[in-house]
Amino acid sequence: MRAVRLLLLVVGAAFTAYGGWLLLPQLGTTVPWLIGGPVLHDLLVAPLVGLVGLALSRLVTNRLRRAWIAAGLLASATLLLIAVPLLWRPPSAPPNPGLPDRDYPLGLTVGLAVLWAAIVIVLVVATALDRRGTDRRTDRS
Repeated sequence: MRAVRLLLLVVGAAFTAYGGWLLLPQLGTTVPWLIGGPVLHDLLVAPLVGLVGLALSRLVTNRLRRAWIAAGLLASATLLLIAVPLLWRPPSAPPNPGLPDRDYPLGLTVGLAVLWAAIVIVLVVATALDRRGTDRRTDRS
């Protein structure tokens, strides 16, 4: 088992060194991206997520509703994160005539609308079922 671990360590180190060697020519353009992402996350994204979570915990008291809304916010953030490269700048290459052109802002809008419509439907059904259960318990008393 020790020999297998040592072999995996050597192979992993070799692949890491090779990747670093390939990265050297682009180091000037890559370093800002490698440093900028974590800095942007720590200065903007993390505090914003914390504030939204704090506001959500104060505004929505039902734990089930809060969980569905938090899941919707997480899915929305994921969709937005995936869409950023497509929305940020125009493509650097001319469009490929074999591929269909897409309207990415419209696709993002439709995706977010479908996501939140589904969450609203789930919350409405959960509220209706909760009220129905409360009414039945009240009638039995």
